[in-house]
Amino acid sequence: MHRNRWLIGLILVVFFGSIYSIFFYKFEFVKPFDMTSKNQRIRLGLDLQGGIHLLLEVDDTKLPKGITVSEAADRALEIIRNRIDQLGVAEPFIQREGEKWIVVQLPGVKNPEEAKKLIGQTALLEFKLVDESGDIDKALEGKIPEGDELLYDRENRPVLVKKEQLLTGEALANAQAKIGGGALGNEPYVAIDFTPEAAAKFAKITGENVNKRLAIILDGKVYSAPVIKSRIAGGHGIIEGNFEMDEAQKLAIVLRSGSLPAPLNIISENIVGPTLGTDSIRKGLLSGLIGILAVMILMGFYYKLSGFIADIGLLCNILYLMGAMTALEATLTMPGIAGIILTMGMSVDSNVLIFERIREELKAGKTVRASIDAGYNRALITIIDSHVTTLITSIILFQFGTGPIRGFAVTLSLGVLISLFTAIVVTKVIFDWRMARGEVEKLSI
Repeated sequence: MHRNRWLIGLILVVFFGSIYSIFFYKFEFVKPFDMTSKNQRIRLGLDLQGGIHLLLEVDDTKLPKGITVSEAADRALEIIRNRIDQLGVAEPFIQREGEKWIVVQLPGVKNPEEAKKLIGQTALLEFKLVDESGDIDKALEGKIPEGDELLYDRENRPVLVKKEQLLTGEALANAQAKIGGGALGNEPYVAIDFTPEAAAKFAKITGENVNKRLAIILDGKVYSAPVIKSRIAGGHGIIEGNFEMDEAQKLAIVLRSGSLPAPLNIISENIVGPTLGTDSIRKGLLSGLIGILAVMILMGFYYKLSGFIADIGLLCNILYLMGAMTALEATLTMPGIAGIILTMGMSVDSNVLIFERIREELKAGKTVRASIDAGYNRALITIIDSHVTTLITSIILFQFGTGPIRGFAVTLSLGVLISLFTAIVVTKVIFDWRMARGEVEKLSI
């Protein structure tokens, strides 16, 4: 009985913990599936809440020397993943497909154009000197001085710069969006930090070119061209450009992530609207509800009062599963809903094995208490064996599957583990509690 008290305490802790995980966040009541709530507790996949699906292709006509298409795709994959992670998209799907294609799925993205710009921006950062002696008018006519090139700033004004790269984005150690101070007023800007080696080179460059303009160029666009007033030591600099704070933050993200080895072309894009997701959730919940009711009625009809005890375990199973998903911030997809419905049958399957064993013990002439204990003890190995084999399969699906398959594997894995707990612990505690109260003289099974 002392052991049962501990088990009852554990069940109650898990029960109320699941309730809190599903419905409360920072002491605010929220709807678990409310796709408009900022405090949404259950993350929804692309097929349920909408988002963007992109197929990108590495432009192999603009590869740097010495880099193969495969190497460029691998590097682009890591850079895209870093950018999206810093953007804060929940559960993105990013994967290489073939030799030079990359698939990107971003659930819940509200502004697809901004997302595409962030992902596809090459982010080649260059530092070059402005040619103050060059004639802009002649350059616009095509008479560009040797060693120079004609670029444009963010307001489409021409700027004549030297072709020589003094530094590139590879010299950066960090980049952060900040609000200006002093001469910058309240204008947002991007603060950049150089690596120790690049810091020494930057100090030498600025020291040798005092009173000259240094152009800061991103993807061929001059973002700013400040006058070098003195030698700049310490490895710090800024990028101005009349930014909005949102623009400065996105620029800092792409600079921190590094430049793509080659441009990425968008081969196809699909915008998935939330209407389909809402309909899928409604139908999934309806099918789940029908499944729960059917199983509960069948168990109650066939096993009588013991069947209703198994139904309590089934309800706890579903509650614990949803609580575990919210606590672990797992993503729910349409296949994931299918996995939840599958675990409903598995959760009572264990009780079917136990109850059939109890019936055999009762027919052999054992007492109710002895039959219940024997039923649970002798069915335990079989239950564990079936659950472990299913768990191994779901782990393999998660490891080697992609997208929806992994969503199915997550819910199935959690469902298997929780089913084992509810079948062996929850229902057994209920039987023990009834026997301790003297309510079980003739078992209704």
